[in-house]
Amino acid sequence: MSALEDMRDQIAEVDVLLTQQAHELSVMLNDHRLEIFPPNAQKTLRPFQLNEVAHFLGVSSGYLKNLSLEGKGPQPLVTPTGRRSYTADQMLEMRRFLDKNGRSAKYVPHRREGEHLQVISVVNFKGGSAKTTTTAHLAQYFALKGNRVLVIDLDPQASLSALHGFQPEIDRNESLYEALRYDDDRKPLSSLIKQTNFPGLDIIPANLELQEYEYDTPLALAAKDGAMGGLFFGRLDEALAEVADNYDFVLIDCPPQLGYLTLTALSASSGILITVHPQMLDVMSMCQFLLMMGEVLGTLKRAGANMELDWLRYLVTRYEPTDGPQSQMVAFMRSIFKQHVLVNEMLKSTAISDAGITKQTLYEVDRSQFTRATYDRAMECLHRVNQEILDLAYKAWGR
Repeated sequence: MSALEDMRDQIAEVDVLLTQQAHELSVMLNDHRLEIFPPNAQKTLRPFQLNEVAHFLGVSSGYLKNLSLEGKGPQPLVTPTGRRSYTADQMLEMRRFLDKNGRSAKYVPHRREGEHLQVISVVNFKGGSAKTTTTAHLAQYFALKGNRVLVIDLDPQASLSALHGFQPEIDRNESLYEALRYDDDRKPLSSLIKQTNFPGLDIIPANLELQEYEYDTPLALAAKDGAMGGLFFGRLDEALAEVADNYDFVLIDCPPQLGYLTLTALSASSGILITVHPQMLDVMSMCQFLLMMGEVLGTLKRAGANMELDWLRYLVTRYEPTDGPQSQMVAFMRSIFKQHVLVNEMLKSTAISDAGITKQTLYEVDRSQFTRATYDRAMECLHRVNQEILDLAYKAWGR
């Protein structure tokens, strides 16, 4: 038997080969998850140091320390050396305490009467633009700042779900598809929501079933009685209506393609965040994405979709300021898109990428696990970017 025939024989049953390899990889990933998050593979959340809590609450560290010394509010864990830390649940409890006993009710920033649910879609046509990482850190930051957040993983690859401790082929969680489907098995959105390890942050995980929506929607559009199917762009709005009063923000991690899943998300959005890596090929890809998105959204608008946005912004990601071509590309983008480019860029960070190896975000790992300068630089950058986006959302409410 020739070498070519032998190679062909090895992959003749390619479906069996791929299924077997996927199963072996899944088992390995689950073993890895058990090793990282013992004993039941469920993610927990570290306590937050006094200065971190002060930052998220918007008060001084000294003020919090005095409260604890006076026995007011939730009592922190105090080490023998006097270092204080609070759990994320205690942070929420402290917000309620300050809101009730402070000089102004500003510490619980929930939506007020007349303020609409904000739906923010994070999109890009090209993979590798840090879209999922951006969504995860943004959702967790919003929650740590006291907001009620629902994050939806709309990418069948389920990377955002994995970051929050959900492995689709093991956990068997249902995806948003169940609330969007066109048959009588459509389910309420509330039945799909899972709690995360962050208080105030819930998630609808993803799985491969989401891809069915890409196949079902054209069939619904072509059906003789497809009037409702033709309104696919309103299906997410309808689904969210059931739980809208429970949340301030909905963040959606869209798949890296302009299919029906992404279009459905964009049609329900009040804000759009486009992530872009400042390199020529990425910007060229984004140009094609913008042309296509503009044409398609224009068509949907003429068909009756509500395409009114509070804001649209471009976020430069994985940026290396010392890289000359990248700096030139950022300057080029700012000259073209002007105020639509966020003031703050997200710098490339080994701390963020290293945290991802253990299926964690930077908000989940302790500062002691990294070189302090590296960690502080990345965290400061995250805070600036996420706060700028949060300020945009608050401005849309008139705050």
